[in-house]
Parts: sequence; C-alpha cells; structure tokens
Amino acid sequence: MVELVFSILKDTLEQGEEVKMSGFGKFTVKEKNSRNGRNPVTGEAMTIEARRILTFKPSACLKERINS
Repeated sequence: MVELVFSILKDTLEQGEEVKMSGFGKFTVKEKNSRNGRNPVTGEAMTIEARRILTFKPSACLKERINS
C-alpha cells in the first residue's frame, strides 16, 4: 500500500501537478531558471542550469503537532 501511494505521488509530481495531503502538507514542483553562480571552492564563475525542484509546505496541523 505504501509503495502504491509513493508511486502515485511520484507520477503526479513528474507531471508537474501539486499533491495536497490533508493534515500533512503540500508538495509542489517549481521551475528554477538558469543563473550565474560561483564555485565556492575555486571561486570560478559558472552557469547553474535551469531545473525543476520539489518543495514541501507542511500544514498548520502538522506544524502544531510538531511544536507542541
């Protein structure tokens, strides 16, 4: 059952849709544009490629339970 839930979660996020779990939180995929950056070790300038990132925002219920 857990594997099925994770499979559905991954498939939905791959399609760029958000997943909202009542009482738990919301997973969303955001697009980040390419940008100029710097290698922290060498100081060399470089371009950071555009990419998609996964974000999670916990629900108020979850935050409350964690902090109480």
